[in-house]
Amino acid sequence: MKNIKIYNSRKRSNFIGLSLSMVAMTLGMVVLTWILFVLVSKGFSAFNSNFFFNSTPAAGSAGGGLANAIVGSLMIVVSCTLISTPVGILAGIYLSEYGDRSKIANITRLVTDVMLSAPSIVIGLFVYAIYVSKVKHFSGFAGTIALSLLAVPVIVKTTENILRLVPNTLREAAYALGAPKWKVSITVILKAARSGVITGILLAVARVSGETAPLLFTALNNQFFSTDMNKPISTLPVVIYQFAMSPYVNWVNLAWGGALLITLTVLGLNIFARVFFREKR
Repeated sequence: MKNIKIYNSRKRSNFIGLSLSMVAMTLGMVVLTWILFVLVSKGFSAFNSNFFFNSTPAAGSAGGGLANAIVGSLMIVVSCTLISTPVGILAGIYLSEYGDRSKIANITRLVTDVMLSAPSIVIGLFVYAIYVSKVKHFSGFAGTIALSLLAVPVIVKTTENILRLVPNTLREAAYALGAPKWKVSITVILKAARSGVITGILLAVARVSGETAPLLFTALNNQFFSTDMNKPISTLPVVIYQFAMSPYVNWVNLAWGGALLITLTVLGLNIFARVFFREKR
C-alpha cells in the first residue's frame, strides 16, 4: 500500500513536471513564431534589387537600399570573427587543459564572467575612450575591436565548458601513445568537441551581428558607400536603429528589411553549421 502511494506521488510529480515543460516550450515557440511572422510580413516587402545594390537614401526621398550597411556589417563581423575565434579557442583550451591550478586561469575566468554580463554600451564607451578619442575619429577598426571584446568571452566560456565534457579516457589513450599534451589538446580533444566549439562561435557571431550600442561609439555611421575601415562605416544595426525611429515610411520599411536580413543570416549560419559540421555516427 505504501509503495502504491509512493508510485502515485511520483507519477503525479512527473505529470506536473512534463506538463509545465510542455507549456514553457509551447510558449517559447509561440513567441519565436510570432517574432518571425512579424519580421517576414513587414520586412520581406523591402527585399528588391534596390535594397541590396543601392546605398541608404536621404531623408524623405524614395527608393534607396542598404548596400552600404550590408557591406559594412559584413566587413566588421567577419573581421571580428577572424580575431575573436582563435583568441577565444586558444584561451578556452588553456583554461580547460592547463588552468586547473593556475591563478592566471582563475583571474581569466573571473574576467570572462564579468565581460559576459557587461552591457554592450560599456564596451563601446571603453573602446571610445582608449581608441577613438586617441585617433580623433570613428572607424570600422574601432567597431571591430568593440565587437571582438564582446565575442571573445562567449567563445572562451563555451570552448572551456565543451572541452571539459570530453571523457578523460580519450586523453589517457592519447597520452599512452606518447603524444605530447599540446598535440592531444589540439588534434584530439578539440576535434572531439568540434561541434560544440562551432556552436560557441555561432553564438558569438549571432550576438555581435545585432549589436548597436558599441557601434554608435566606434564605427558611427556613413550614409555613403565605403569600404575604408579607417573611416566611419555604415552598419545594419545602426541603420536599423536610426531608420526605425524616423517619421519616413521608406526608412521604416528599410529598417524592417534590415532586421529580417540579420535574422535570416544568423538562421542560415546555424543551418549551415548543423549540416556541414555535424558529427558522423
